[in-house]
Amino acid sequence: MWMIKTRIVAVVVAASSIAGCNVGPDFVPPASGLPTTKFASPALATSSKVAMPSSTIPKPPDPTWWKLFRDPVLTGLEQRVADANLDVRTATVKIAESRAERGVTAAAELPSVNGTGKYQRELYSQNGIASLVPSTFLPPIPPINEYTTGFDASWELDLWGRVRRQIEAADAQIESSEDQRRQILVSTLAEVANDYIQLRGAQALVNIANENVKTEQGLLELTQTLQEKGLTTGLDVENAKAQVESVRAQIPGFEQQEAQQINALSLLLDLPPNGLRRELARARAVPPTPAHVAIGIPFELARRRPDIRQAEDNLHAQTADIGVAVANFYPTVQLTGTAVLDSLTFNKLFMASSLQYAAGPSITLPIFEGGRLTSTLEFSKASQQEAAIGYRKAVLQAWHDIANALVSYRTDQERRDRYASEVDHSQKALDLARARYNDGVADFTTVLTSAQTVLQAQQLFMQATVSVSADLVQLYKALGGGWESTFPAKPDSTDIAQSSPPK
Repeated sequence: MWMIKTRIVAVVVAASSIAGCNVGPDFVPPASGLPTTKFASPALATSSKVAMPSSTIPKPPDPTWWKLFRDPVLTGLEQRVADANLDVRTATVKIAESRAERGVTAAAELPSVNGTGKYQRELYSQNGIASLVPSTFLPPIPPINEYTTGFDASWELDLWGRVRRQIEAADAQIESSEDQRRQILVSTLAEVANDYIQLRGAQALVNIANENVKTEQGLLELTQTLQEKGLTTGLDVENAKAQVESVRAQIPGFEQQEAQQINALSLLLDLPPNGLRRELARARAVPPTPAHVAIGIPFELARRRPDIRQAEDNLHAQTADIGVAVANFYPTVQLTGTAVLDSLTFNKLFMASSLQYAAGPSITLPIFEGGRLTSTLEFSKASQQEAAIGYRKAVLQAWHDIANALVSYRTDQERRDRYASEVDHSQKALDLARARYNDGVADFTTVLTSAQTVLQAQQLFMQATVSVSADLVQLYKALGGGWESTFPAKPDSTDIAQSSPPK
């Protein structure tokens, strides 16, 4: 017996001595190919008033970038996103799923032990095998009781690292799930900010329309006064009334936009329709952009932007799967053992003489699989190449997103400045036209045209103002900021995604 134990121990020791072998390629993080200095600057703005982001500012982008708008209401909404948004919460649950799957995979690295217990009453057939022996030598066997208890164990030795590669792939999938949650959070934070900016823009357009209604009412009163004095006709009065109604007709459309944006924000924060109306119904100015914006350097994108990180995680998982496919070509060594106590009477079950056991290694060597192993390996290699292309595309897409956001931010600022100048000049033109009409020098058509120009210029200026703030939101989204201070690098004990202890 001691010789058998010695052989088993020798096999285990020998297996353990080579258990550190991992077949297949080791993962090497790919080079992002991003510049290590700064983003390529777009064409210089023609207006000195345009504030451009600068990559020369030493610090990276602020993770809580929404605070740069200096709007406490917006800041309050953004602080609720991580806990309230349903998409983010779903992604958190998916992290728990990935960790549970990793636990299932890692269990294969440990021995499997199962306890057994059995009782049965058994009667042997007299016409069965016992009938081959003459009854003079073997009298009839009466019914017997059999009591059995013990355990069986098995352990597949991971000689070639197949299980370790599977665990490596599972770890990469966990990181991919975490980065997917970060990506969803980044997108949701940007969506909340953009919807909030659009809401304030819609409210501003309502106010502009209401102010122009007052202006048009003043023109109507002027034409009515002149008509009473016989200085104009009813045509001017009717044109003035039509202009008042034309401006009023725009207000419901802007109010509809306001309601839709409030509902959009309510949905993002897991609230019913109009759930945020009490907080947001009071109009506020469109959040202004800061004078200076730090955007860091392109090389930082590979660590900061979650979709790039996720693409790298996927490449890591696919690389580990190649090792799993390669390990399937090698022999499988398994240690098995069974130890039971067996007795026909219960009072003798736990005696040493009731012990029986069996233990020893087994080896399985694939000889012919019909090309299954080869095809699986080729599939894993092709999947790795696909993941490598996906990583490259993610990096390139991020670079393009930032370049486009920079151009939009610059050009929309220029457009806003031009509209601001147009508002100023059109207002002066309206004042002159009104004075000339009052003096009887100009006709009312000139006044109406000037009033329409003022309204249009004010609306275009507000829309451009909204676009500038939204462009900055898009820039921060492209930079991948917003998750760093919200989710810890490693889950803590309160994280919903914590997995249970292994069993």
